[in-house]
Amino acid sequence: MTKKGGDKNVLKRHLKHIDYWLVATILALSLFGLVMVYSASYPLAMLHYGNDKHFLNRQWISLLIGLAMFALAAIFPYQKLRKLTPALILGSILLLLLVLVPGIGVERNFSQRWLSIGSFMFQPSEAVKLTMILYFAHVYAKKQNYIDDFKNGVLPPLVIMGIVFFLILSQPDLGTATSILMACGCILFCSGVRMAHLIGLGTIALAGITYLALSASYRLQRVLSFRDPFEDASGSGYQLINSYEAIAYGGLSGNGLGGSIQKLGFLPEAHTDFIMSIILEELGIAGLLFMVCAYLFIMYRGVRISLMARDPFLKLLAIGLTFQIMIQVLFNLGAVSGLLPITGITLPYISYGGSSLIFMLISSGVLVNLSAVVNKTKAIQHKLN
Repeated sequence: MTKKGGDKNVLKRHLKHIDYWLVATILALSLFGLVMVYSASYPLAMLHYGNDKHFLNRQWISLLIGLAMFALAAIFPYQKLRKLTPALILGSILLLLLVLVPGIGVERNFSQRWLSIGSFMFQPSEAVKLTMILYFAHVYAKKQNYIDDFKNGVLPPLVIMGIVFFLILSQPDLGTATSILMACGCILFCSGVRMAHLIGLGTIALAGITYLALSASYRLQRVLSFRDPFEDASGSGYQLINSYEAIAYGGLSGNGLGGSIQKLGFLPEAHTDFIMSIILEELGIAGLLFMVCAYLFIMYRGVRISLMARDPFLKLLAIGLTFQIMIQVLFNLGAVSGLLPITGITLPYISYGGSSLIFMLISSGVLVNLSAVVNKTKAIQHKLN
């Protein structure tokens, strides 16, 4: 058999064992997000661009790119991806440095988080979410034999984590930096590190994030508005109050698709950070249940992949990818409902944003890839038994 024919057979076997329920759930959320981006954004698009489909068209292009990358990530050999990890993490740090260079990084709303590639705005921190998970899974999988040794087994990746954290914090973007820290913390927790080390590191991380959240005036305002948004209803509490109103207007059944009032200039970031408020206003509890069930299903499948895996790298990578998604969901829904401070974290697969959608789909493609690997291994073991 020729090499080309052998490669085709390998690909067929790989595709046969992919978790297509997981694929279907991810695609359903992405297409649902496209519909809701249009519904939430068309008044703003018409007002500023004279084209009600301005944001829809941009999101549609990002979705097509993301789906192409999703398909590639779903079949790319994960062992080769692991070999690329050192280069990917170095490239990510370089991009984070470039973002902070005046004249290269693009500033919007007092934050410098983007690089411009022609008409396309690229947010490197979205790529870093994936590369840091790859890096932590790669390193801690190698260190399994001496994971109890703090200096040699635990500490080295944390130095890289610290560099990445403070580079993203400098943009400034504490929300994204914290979400990456928490996802990597999940990998560390599952790597078998000693509980005493986990408690010590967790205490330091919590104290540091609390200090950072309270040390900058604009972050402090977010914390105070989260506690009582009505204290400054026209200022720091304005966005959260309008989110409450959107949820209240929707009630149990919603006002119907397209029937939101708050998106008519009342709720800032209606198609990005606060798109969940519009979903609740238009679709009510049915929209919420659909999304929560879809996210929980992704978490179930991701944890299942991790538990089935024998390869430590695959196990840690699956858990990191799964909880990166769930941490973003938690941050976003917590902010929209007032249970957590506003962080600017987008809702996975749903919120408007090209970089966020593309890299979320790439990460999801890797998770789907891992599902095929563990299912194929399970099938082989079943035949041998």
